[in-house]
Amino acid sequence: MQAIVYHAPGDIRVEDIPKPVPGPGELLVRVDACAVCGTDLKSRKHGNPRIKAPLVMGHEFTGIVVEGIGDREKGIGDSNPSSLSPIPYPLSPAPGDRVVMATSVSCGQCYYCRRGWRNLCDNLAPMGFTYPGGMAEYVVIPALALEGGHAVKVPSHVDAKHAALAEPVSCAVNSVRMCDVQPGDTVLVMGAGPMGLLNALVARASGASCILLSEPNPLRRKQAEQFDLDRIIDPENEDMTQIVREMTEGRGADVVIVAAPAVAPQEQAISLVRKHGTVNLFASLPVGGCTLNIDSRVLHYGEIRLIGSSDSTPEHVREAVEMIASRKLPVDKIVSHCLPLDQIEHAFDLMLSGEALRVVLLCP
Repeated sequence: MQAIVYHAPGDIRVEDIPKPVPGPGELLVRVDACAVCGTDLKSRKHGNPRIKAPLVMGHEFTGIVVEGIGDREKGIGDSNPSSLSPIPYPLSPAPGDRVVMATSVSCGQCYYCRRGWRNLCDNLAPMGFTYPGGMAEYVVIPALALEGGHAVKVPSHVDAKHAALAEPVSCAVNSVRMCDVQPGDTVLVMGAGPMGLLNALVARASGASCILLSEPNPLRRKQAEQFDLDRIIDPENEDMTQIVREMTEGRGADVVIVAAPAVAPQEQAISLVRKHGTVNLFASLPVGGCTLNIDSRVLHYGEIRLIGSSDSTPEHVREAVEMIASRKLPVDKIVSHCLPLDQIEHAFDLMLSGEALRVVLLCP
């Protein structure tokens, strides 16, 4: 099969590799769409020590189950069926089902998994980092992922290129839920990349009545005009503090989500939120440039809640699928480009130029 394989920084190859064979308790999925994440781009440029190279990339994928757990239990495709121990997964997807994944597979046993915070698992094993990912014609969903409910079924009417966004949408769901966005809230999102836009759209779908978006890049601001936003702010040429205060009767936003991987907006955020409001540092800063100068008096006297959010759980993915399937989110506008699998370098170029929001690779 054709696959995109990570070997080293700057060494991403389109290769023909053997089609994977599922083992006991696993699923074989025929991938038809895989979105390209900013993490994929960073891995190409700078590498990623978590990737067990050489390894198939991609974690924002969807596809159709072609061989299910029940088939393996019966020994289909195996010359020695008696060697397979039946593993009952009554809720697992079956052949013909469309699936997506909560792609950071959790162990289910550590302190954090037992508390329900499976995205913070001590033993996370992500698809495309530990397990072969979805930038390929076929992918195997491991047994541990199925045991933890990481494979999520998608209604058949959902287009593959939209279903592929379930994973990034689920990260925005986690973010907005952690911020406890309430109906009627004013939410400021700093950063208009695809994840900033998804945070804004999920906040709107969760009842926020006013969505403000700040972005210094004029191309990104232009892209954001197609979405249901109340105000798009140019922070380099407009007084953002004044605008936010004017639109909130002087209080500040109820929630500020910083989706820009830069120091300045992360430091500014606590001055833009109301007392007893929430600031979420959604975007990570690079190693060596991640120290912030925060006015602790503003934090203290305003009783401001400063949090971070990272990744998502299977529950967040299920909620993301429901939002996509019920058309609560305009994901068709987030998918800006669709390319064949072997055009991964063109996808990276589109991302680097800022022309793309989300590029989705399609398998024939």
